[in-house]
Amino acid sequence: MAPYDASGPNVNGIEPRWTSSAKSGVGTALSPACRIWFTLSHGILNEIYYPRVDSACTRDIGLIVTGPDGYFSEEKRDTESVVTTVEDGVPAYRLINTAIDGRYRIIKRIIVDPMRSSLLQQISFEPLEGTIHDYRLYLLAAPHLVNAGYGNTGWVEDYKGTPMLFAAGTGGVSMALAVSGGWRTASAGYVGISDGWQQLQKEARLDPAVARAVDGNVALTGEIDLIGGSDTVTVSLGFGSHSKEAGYNALASLQAGYDGAERSYVADWRAWQDGLLALDEPRAPPPEVNRYRISTAVLATHRPLSFEGPAVASLSIPWGFAKGDEDLGGYHLVWPRDLVETAGGFLAAGASQDALRILAYLRVIQEEDGHWPQNCWLDGEPYWSGIQMDECAFPILLADALRREGVLTGDLLLSYVPMVESAARYVVVNGPVTGEDRWEEDGGFSPFTLAVEIAALLAAADILEIAGQTHNADYLRQTADAWNDQIERWTYVSSDAENAALGVKGYYVRIAPPEIADGSSPADGFVPIKNRPPAESFLPTARVVSPDALALVRFGLRAADDPRILDTVRVIDAQLKCDLPQGSLWYRYTGDGYGEHEDGGPFDGTGIGRPWPLLAGERAHYELAAGRPEVALGLLKTLEQSAGQGGLLPEQVWDQPDVPALGLALGKPSGSAMPLVWAHAEHIKLLRSLRDGAVFDMPPQGVERYVKNKMTAPFVPWRFNNKLSQLSVGKRLRIEVMARAIIRWSVDGWASASDTETSQNGFGIHVAELSCERLPKGGSIAFTFYWPDTDRWEGEDFSVSVVETP
Repeated sequence: MAPYDASGPNVNGIEPRWTSSAKSGVGTALSPACRIWFTLSHGILNEIYYPRVDSACTRDIGLIVTGPDGYFSEEKRDTESVVTTVEDGVPAYRLINTAIDGRYRIIKRIIVDPMRSSLLQQISFEPLEGTIHDYRLYLLAAPHLVNAGYGNTGWVEDYKGTPMLFAAGTGGVSMALAVSGGWRTASAGYVGISDGWQQLQKEARLDPAVARAVDGNVALTGEIDLIGGSDTVTVSLGFGSHSKEAGYNALASLQAGYDGAERSYVADWRAWQDGLLALDEPRAPPPEVNRYRISTAVLATHRPLSFEGPAVASLSIPWGFAKGDEDLGGYHLVWPRDLVETAGGFLAAGASQDALRILAYLRVIQEEDGHWPQNCWLDGEPYWSGIQMDECAFPILLADALRREGVLTGDLLLSYVPMVESAARYVVVNGPVTGEDRWEEDGGFSPFTLAVEIAALLAAADILEIAGQTHNADYLRQTADAWNDQIERWTYVSSDAENAALGVKGYYVRIAPPEIADGSSPADGFVPIKNRPPAESFLPTARVVSPDALALVRFGLRAADDPRILDTVRVIDAQLKCDLPQGSLWYRYTGDGYGEHEDGGPFDGTGIGRPWPLLAGERAHYELAAGRPEVALGLLKTLEQSAGQGGLLPEQVWDQPDVPALGLALGKPSGSAMPLVWAHAEHIKLLRSLRDGAVFDMPPQGVERYVKNKMTAPFVPWRFNNKLSQLSVGKRLRIEVMARAIIRWSVDGWASASDTETSQNGFGIHVAELSCERLPKGGSIAFTFYWPDTDRWEGEDFSVSVVETP
């Protein structure tokens, strides 16, 4: 065999990439003894995670078939794959991969050993042309043991006399591959230079001299012996903190056998699912697969039993085939928002203790000041640096949901009061302006974030009142009332020429910048998360439409038949609805750039947003709230039919004609994340809502307070991070600052003035109310600040004009 070229800039392997995010299966064992999570795509294993669900250890593991006359066939590219579960809804998989040229078939069963950190594949090779002696079968594995491609070392070695393929990362994690009957030949080389794929392409055999590749992007290749024994073999992949532990786990699982491990694996899953609510009752016509059980399995697969509480957003890296080591996180991170949505899915399915464990985890990773990171690793270390106000409010809603379900009561409830109080403090101090909206993009006033914040303040008030904090509870309710009064002023606009033909008077926009451009006062302490031009100059030229406005109904702040909501729905459907073979889906918002390019090329920081199945679930909940369960049921079917092979729900689907070369088909999953756990949680909640005949997760406080009783606040709040410029007739002006102040104010253009001192409340906010409710329309109130603690005046006057109530 010719020597391999080890010169040049890529001596340690070509630049690594991840793989397809369009998964057809995800799985793990429901056992703390095993710390492996796996994914499937294109008929092979993709990312495998160990020892934590946020740490990817492989790119992929697949098979290569060679034969006479230079025959070379790669399983993931050259076969058509059919994926099923061995039992309905249990994430143990049977794959049938048939060669496109009709020459062979590979049948695989894949599970994780519940007893130890090993993954097992039972592989059968069936020649469809010729005999088994005409073919040679190789397993090719790409270790990414440091959550990245570079920094891996691979080698060939025996463990206790059993030949194995080993790899280790610079961080200490190791893996070992063993096969029943032993590897016939084996190799460890650098990807794109000396790996087994290159060897088989060039020489049709492995070179035993290429047996070690150090500190690079490496690949392991082993030949499965088809001639010396059965056409069915078991491949065991063991992991450990060092190579000997990995070898032990691989061999122990191999010796224990596949069949017993599968029985135990399936039994554990079936026992857990049997304890759930029967939301999978037959529908007419019945689905081809039990999508409810698939969704519950997706939720449970994305959490670690050995690290109680968290769940990652997705075991995938969106457009991973175009991303390399720079994308360490992918979607295998914890987003507090997604995690609360996941908890809601568990709660809807009757798994209340699973939801409670999520709340316990959130309590642990809450930051000292009360907020939660935008996203983080399992141990709470932030990954991105942003702060999103809805993510700071969502855990409060989870606590209250568990309280109302009777799970969080008595002393257990009281133990969570510090968490709720701290989170509520962060929200009232830094809200209502969001750091970024729920899509991690623009900051400002968002209907979605406002709805979550207000609902959370009301929920926190109930919890604090139970704990005897009456004054704090009253303040939270007053703040919620005041913010609720301002929703239309902050996010609702009059109709424009573009929507005139729809016959609407106005609509809610996706996000509106705060009315502040100059930041906060040095003596104030409120932190303006983003500085933007005044809303009056922004909205007429940048009216972005989004289904996010329906959160005002979902979280109980507005009635489903509110004329403003009805008009907004018309605008949403006119601008964002996309009719696909499975039914109607919606885009996130006008001008969305998160998705494939026009030609189908992967998102690379720019692109075109595609429809989200998740939004069909949210729209179905709106329709149910509006009293149209038949429409909601139709949207449920659309949501379910947007799934890929294996029943997994994607983040987005392709909305253009098919692009076969890129694997894109109209209405089918795009290259975004799949599965999206949030979408599966929404699916479960929708099933529960349809069964109950009411929106399962709608907080009741806002419905009672605003929809039924039409409560409003007697004041309007002014803050340095929310400098309102208008005050409705009959309202008082409440000033809220973060330091002791004396407010000098005037209602007659400074011809006379009054001084009012602030008082500090239980959240550390200094509050003063100015009695200006008798001012007529057209009047104004001017004021400034003296800061006693620093003995200085603010040096600027502020004013608020009095207008008619909109």
